[in-house]
Formats: sequence, C-alpha cells, structure tokens
Amino acid sequence: MKIRVHVSLKNGVLDPQGRAIHHALEGLGFAGVNDVRAGRLIELDVADSVSDEALDEMCRKLLANQVIENFRIEKVA
Repeated sequence: MKIRVHVSLKNGVLDPQGRAIHHALEGLGFAGVNDVRAGRLIELDVADSVSDEALDEMCRKLLANQVIENFRIEKVA
C-alpha cells in the first residue's frame, strides 16, 4: 500500500525556507504571491496489514515534530 505523509509547519511558526522561496520568486519577477509555506512529503510503501493507528503512531513518534508541525496521511490508490 502506498502512503503519503504531508508535513507542514503549524500556523505561527516561522518558516525561513518559505520566506526564502517567496523572496526568490519576487526576485524572478513573479508578482502576486502573498506568502509561501514550505513543507515536505514522505512516501511510504507498507504492507496492507499496517493499520491506520500504526501509521498515525509513526508520524507522531518520528515523521513529524508535533510541537511545530502538522501532518496529514493520504492513502494512494
């Protein structure tokens, strides 16, 4: 089973990478971009027997820092 975990910074957490991307876009002449938030995508290939609870625990224990990040688990068909 293919799993995608989308990890993003929580609102209110400073995002220096997003800020650098925003600055670079402005420097390249792209107007109208108000804000940029950078995150990451983690793809897993797991056995069909892996439960939703186990996936959630993987995210909470290793894949996302819950103090500053949110995560969303997506099962890919």
